[in-house]
Amino acid sequence: MKFIDEVVIDVAAGHGGRGCVSFRREKYIPKGGPDGGDGGHGGNVTIRTSHRLRTLHQFRFKRQFQAASGGHGQGSQKTGKNGQDLVIEVPPGTVIRDRQTDEIIHDCITPGETFVVAKGGRGGRGNRRFATSTNRAPRHAQPGEPGETRSLKLDLKLLADIGIIGFPNAGKSTLISRISSARPKVADYPFTTINPVLGVVSPETGEPFVVADIPGLIQGAHQGAGLGTRFLRHVERTRVLLHLVDASEIDADDPLSGYKAINSELAGFNPELAEKNQVVVLNKMDLPDSQTRAQAFTRAAGNLPVIQISAATGKGVAQLVNKLNEIVNSGKHTNGN
Repeated sequence: MKFIDEVVIDVAAGHGGRGCVSFRREKYIPKGGPDGGDGGHGGNVTIRTSHRLRTLHQFRFKRQFQAASGGHGQGSQKTGKNGQDLVIEVPPGTVIRDRQTDEIIHDCITPGETFVVAKGGRGGRGNRRFATSTNRAPRHAQPGEPGETRSLKLDLKLLADIGIIGFPNAGKSTLISRISSARPKVADYPFTTINPVLGVVSPETGEPFVVADIPGLIQGAHQGAGLGTRFLRHVERTRVLLHLVDASEIDADDPLSGYKAINSELAGFNPELAEKNQVVVLNKMDLPDSQTRAQAFTRAAGNLPVIQISAATGKGVAQLVNKLNEIVNSGKHTNGN
């Protein structure tokens, strides 16, 4: 199934029903007064956050939504039936924007919350509403008001405790498949992961936490290279970043170059991302020369805490999970800048 995290939809609330022009007609009352009922109100279009959804996939083939209109008023002062509201469900983390102005209308975070994005039109008043002492038999009624129409842009930002970032082929997919039940595609070439993947980690103690495998970033990602801006958007929601570095690819002459390049892309997209708490992890420690390159990285990093693992063999992974569990469940953070 294709992961969809950005979509445009058009919504239209229901029109209000028109008021009725009617007069009371009963035996022995030849000149009964006006008794036209009001029209019913149009239905609203409401967005509801649902924990059952993970992507915006339901909008792949349906982009236009229309709420029901209100019923027309009838004689004998009968009010038309109100139009039924239309409820559209979205996953947590969905940001609703006005397509024309790009203004944020609502940020859907808590499952079960609802928000009206288009209000239904009011029903028109029937002719009995217009009777006066000088006009006892009005022959006009109001039409119903049109419902609101809007074009909306939905952006999904994954909600996760830990976001795994790094260059393509750093081993992010292998790591998340090792520590959680997630099973992303794993292969020995860049850009294996083209969609964000969520996995739930269940430590021995403490509450389970959610890890997001963010597709590999490349130079120029904050300007859109390699779909970078779409991937970086998901990083904004994470509490902590796990910065995964391929130890076998560390530059011996400039060990921190790759690490700094990723942080530069974060800062270019949103300066606050570069200040987000990080856990720096050197992966692929089972490969030749990785130990020597890792030592060079650690020396250059100074006081920056560094964890060494091999996601492929599992070495050091348990200790990493314990560290992440400590950070997430105790509220502690590691500054990786």
